[in-house]
Amino acid sequence: MQERTEAVAHLKFARMGPRKLRRVADAIRGKSVREALILLDFAGVFAAEPMGKLLRSAVANAENNHNMNTDSLYVTRITVDGGPGGRFTKRLDPRAQGRANFKRKRMSHVTVAVGETQPAKVRKQRSGAAISMKRQPVRRGPATAASADVAKPAKKATSKKTTPKRSTEKPLKQANQGKPAGGKD
Repeated sequence: MQERTEAVAHLKFARMGPRKLRRVADAIRGKSVREALILLDFAGVFAAEPMGKLLRSAVANAENNHNMNTDSLYVTRITVDGGPGGRFTKRLDPRAQGRANFKRKRMSHVTVAVGETQPAKVRKQRSGAAISMKRQPVRRGPATAASADVAKPAKKATSKKTTPKRSTEKPLKQANQGKPAGGKD
């Protein structure tokens, strides 16, 4: 019997659009499972949670069903396909003058495969939105005597020119400018 090289997990009918899930899938494709799970845990993206669950399921399948070592697994294949979105799942969106538009609530099918060998062909990063680890700002300790001795450069004093404010009122027009009242010229 042939030994399997990949363990697969499927997520069907995910209540999320395929574009949102593909953004996360592109970020973890080809990475080690440990690195991908850390990336998904700390990604501030709504689509990262179901992807993390699915990846953990694929790792459990590899360990229990195929006797693979979980420490040396890689995300070998991940695909996001569109589900039945927009045909059955429509919502009405009220518009002006009694009209209505349809909102198509899309669904997705996701497939993740993990294996012990690193994928041979890793796709190039596409331009556009991607998720990544956010860099934490460097925290500085309390000010010490050594840092207090360092002189900070003085800020330049900016002089603002002040102009007198103009009156916004329009001059009143004179009612009769030498014309007789009620008569024609």
